[in-house]
Amino acid sequence: MGIDNIIFLLAVSLGIGLFVRNSKRLSRAILQGKSIGKVDRKKERFLHMLRLAFGQQKMHKNLLVGVMHFVVYLGFILINIELVEILIDGIFGTHRVLSFLGVSYAIAISTFEVFAVSVIGAVVIFWFRRNVLIIARFRSAEMKGWPKLDANLILVIEVVLMLLFLTMNAADYALQLREEPQYPSSGHFLVSSLFAPLFDSWTTSSIVLVERSAWWAHILGILAFLNYLYYSKHLHILLAFPNTFYAQLTPKGQFASNEVVTKEVRAMLSMQEPNTAQEIERFGAKDVTDLSWLQLMNAYSCTECGRCTEACPANQTGKLLSPRKIMMDTRDRAEILTKSNLSTSIQEATLLDHHISREELWACTSCNACVEVCPIEINPLSIIMKMREYIVLEEAAAPADLNAMMANIENNGAPWAFNAQDRMNWVND
Repeated sequence: MGIDNIIFLLAVSLGIGLFVRNSKRLSRAILQGKSIGKVDRKKERFLHMLRLAFGQQKMHKNLLVGVMHFVVYLGFILINIELVEILIDGIFGTHRVLSFLGVSYAIAISTFEVFAVSVIGAVVIFWFRRNVLIIARFRSAEMKGWPKLDANLILVIEVVLMLLFLTMNAADYALQLREEPQYPSSGHFLVSSLFAPLFDSWTTSSIVLVERSAWWAHILGILAFLNYLYYSKHLHILLAFPNTFYAQLTPKGQFASNEVVTKEVRAMLSMQEPNTAQEIERFGAKDVTDLSWLQLMNAYSCTECGRCTEACPANQTGKLLSPRKIMMDTRDRAEILTKSNLSTSIQEATLLDHHISREELWACTSCNACVEVCPIEINPLSIIMKMREYIVLEEAAAPADLNAMMANIENNGAPWAFNAQDRMNWVND
């Protein structure tokens, strides 16, 4: 084993080691949440996951954006299949070990290259849409600073990785044409062969340097990108699959009843024996530890695309609510609590009031528009309703208008402040 192979093994081991560490940190952050209990309808959930996470069904409502997003997604997956060959070559010191497949190998590499060019084209359009066109959901207050920088960094990284892949192949093809013994013929590469003539005036050693540099930069870039995901909105690349698998399958307008409250009401109505309600630590959610692990995974899965905020009627009418910000704030709070040696002020801070304001929560109409448009069915409404539950049942601090409405329903059987017997008086006018 040569020095190159040893360095390669160390680099891969470091990259995988960091990825495992980040995966454990992510798991620890998400599992701060409470259990969701038994999961049913697993076959239906699996098909649901394939449609939304892999097939990206909801993305195709906007055909152009949907197709471009699918090209980037599928292209990135297909191109990284070549990592199998790179890993084998790096460990054993071989070169294009799978080239024995002949024509099939050349067709595969050519297909990867076509996708690489398509990815570059789509990413350039995405960058233009995000930074040049005036699209409101990309220019909201919560998208300033790191969120905007992160989105652009991802686009730059994707372009650089594709260019490295094409450069590596073009230099390799040029060396094959020179019949260099270390670079045996691997077939015709559809795209990179077009750029091979650029190396005609170069010395062989210079081309080898370009090929090796691009090869190393490509694999190291992939390992770096894999570990950057933990700090990026693009964590949804990994979490979209479990997130859609565990998504709500019941009608979106159907809310789960609170079992404890239900038992209390039934006891009050003499429908069951009293004192049967189980004790719970807290109604609703004041902090992320009161949410379920699925709600926290929702927060970490958010790609910050802003479709939820764009569709939100409260946001459209100038209210403070932004469903995207709800998810970003939840994720930020969960991340804070994973750190050790927290100051007293941070420990005493909570998701409610310190990250998400009551004004935001009560602006929500509970229409489910945010859930409907989300490509991977993230559910900001479930977090909003949990925090409202805490405000109402733990603090008895519902807004005055809401308290008046509930009192009217209790006393008059309607939300209006007049007797139920007077409901139809309006017809006399």
